[in-house]
Amino acid sequence: MEEQSSCPNVSIPCCPNVSIPCYNEQRDKKKRYTVYKVMVNVGRHEWFVFRRYAEFDKLYNTLRKQFPSLNLKIPPKRIFGDNFDPGDILINLTLPDVRAFLQMDKSQNFSDPSEDEDDKVGDDRTPTDFDFLKVIGKGSFGKVLLAKRKLDGKYYAIKVLQKRVILNRREQKHIMAERNVLLKNMKHPFLVGLHYSFQTTDKLYFVLDFVNGGELFFHLQKEQTFPEPRAKFYIAEMASALGYLHSLNIVYRDLKPENILLDSEGHIVLTDFGLCKEGISQAETTSTFCGTPEYLAPEVLRKQPYDNTVDWWCLGSVLYEMLFGLPPFYSRDTHEMYDNILHKPLRMRPGASNTAWSLLQALLEKDGTHRLGSRDDFNEIKAHYFFSEINWDDLEQRKVPPPFTPNVNSPHDITNFDPEFTGETVTNSVCYTEDSIVNAIVMEADDAFLGFSYAPPSDDSFL
Repeated sequence: MEEQSSCPNVSIPCCPNVSIPCYNEQRDKKKRYTVYKVMVNVGRHEWFVFRRYAEFDKLYNTLRKQFPSLNLKIPPKRIFGDNFDPGDILINLTLPDVRAFLQMDKSQNFSDPSEDEDDKVGDDRTPTDFDFLKVIGKGSFGKVLLAKRKLDGKYYAIKVLQKRVILNRREQKHIMAERNVLLKNMKHPFLVGLHYSFQTTDKLYFVLDFVNGGELFFHLQKEQTFPEPRAKFYIAEMASALGYLHSLNIVYRDLKPENILLDSEGHIVLTDFGLCKEGISQAETTSTFCGTPEYLAPEVLRKQPYDNTVDWWCLGSVLYEMLFGLPPFYSRDTHEMYDNILHKPLRMRPGASNTAWSLLQALLEKDGTHRLGSRDDFNEIKAHYFFSEINWDDLEQRKVPPPFTPNVNSPHDITNFDPEFTGETVTNSVCYTEDSIVNAIVMEADDAFLGFSYAPPSDDSFL
């Protein structure tokens, strides 16, 4: 349990400049201790080190022995943060103990800023560039908020993630993979676009397209099922997006109605790339057990190596749900649902065309090696007779009129979002860095999220 403390700022006009902008009380195994965040600035270079009082005390003892005439005294622990004089430890910067304490010989602290992606991009990006207006979604690591950029009044969806939660769950690789996938999405019309990303001491920020037609899940809840032509349109756009990801050797792994948005015109936009797996060509496999229970392919449940055909299973599951109101093997009992996925035959229901059933059976084939898409990926999907009326070139140029247009009255309209989210209060902590919660885990975060920040070459491309 943490006890937050105030953050005094102490510095002196010398080179290097050392200050303690923040400290925090921590409890570890029922023992309380204080971690001080020390900011070191040398010319254009700036970095943080994290030290406990005992480490300061040890350094003071070393300096007292070498400079007895200076009569150095360390302030008592209870008032140290407010009374520490950086000049005490800057007596002689050639001393190995001082240099080690300030990490002055750590090469990455003096790397060329032009070679550091997080120095090049995002240093001038801060949460205060935006007015955060409404919560529009929540996830395992944070929230998604509607925000207005102060510079030009444009609206964006900003995904705000807590570093500590990510690190505690050891999910930093997934977050960095999501960032990498988002950067590759810019060339496809049915994938959400990343405008830029940046980080503060304790949070990560993805600045994304604000897509306000609502989740497919939201509309399915209201309407229960969709007519087959409408479902066909959505599935075709989803298949196009998945095919594009596969062409980049990316497996999506989490296709579900909650991750499919509608834009203001009615086109689908795929979002949330946290479970994507990079570097998987059609001939390669992975084996991580992940996804959403209702949409897991049999080979994932069996913990067998799998490839990008798991995405085509998910596509079939979403098509089935749009046509009939529930995923194909759904049960409230998860174990029973897993058993259904593994062993029960696909249940045919009235109301769908023969070509729809043919596609469902081909996509929901339990043997991944025989599933539609297992040989020639997206090309097999496009060639199925269910899509015979689709002009794929027109579809991917957004020339095919959507069968449904969401009720969107303005660029910041949130009526298609769940009131459970939009009614939530936007807290100040979303916008401001909570330096008072800094602790030793931030040292790990420095490396875990290295290279996270991104911005286009100029603000002209911030569209």
